[in-house]
Amino acid sequence: MTQFAKKLGIYLAGLALFGAFSVAQATSEFAEIKYVLQISDNDPSKQTLVLNVANNIVKHYGPDRVAVEVVAFGPGLRLMFASNDNASRIDGLSANGVEFAACGNTLKRVTQLRDGEAPQLNASANVVPAGVVRIGELTQQGYILVKP
Repeated sequence: MTQFAKKLGIYLAGLALFGAFSVAQATSEFAEIKYVLQISDNDPSKQTLVLNVANNIVKHYGPDRVAVEVVAFGPGLRLMFASNDNASRIDGLSANGVEFAACGNTLKRVTQLRDGEAPQLNASANVVPAGVVRIGELTQQGYILVKP
């Protein structure tokens, strides 16, 4: 086996080992500007507004220069439901690098209220243990908090 083949094998093994590390995480780490958008309201106009703000931020800076994460908790979790009218907008924003975090605490409570049946979430939504904690973590990492 040549040295090149050995190095390639080690490189590929490393990629497999760290495969869970997403491109979005790598991009957000090096973004020049970082925003976290809070949605904690079930009002459809506020849900549309938070998506408009995310879109405007990405359009202004460009997806390579900015990291945007929308964090939903409480009644705002409904934005992350697969059945939400904004599902296709979420998918489009996600394709442009916007991340979506759904509060695990709220999800547990909604599941209890539905007699153990969890709502189906949008495929672009990542469940985090607690939405408020996620916002706190991101602000400590230099994200600008916006509550549209």
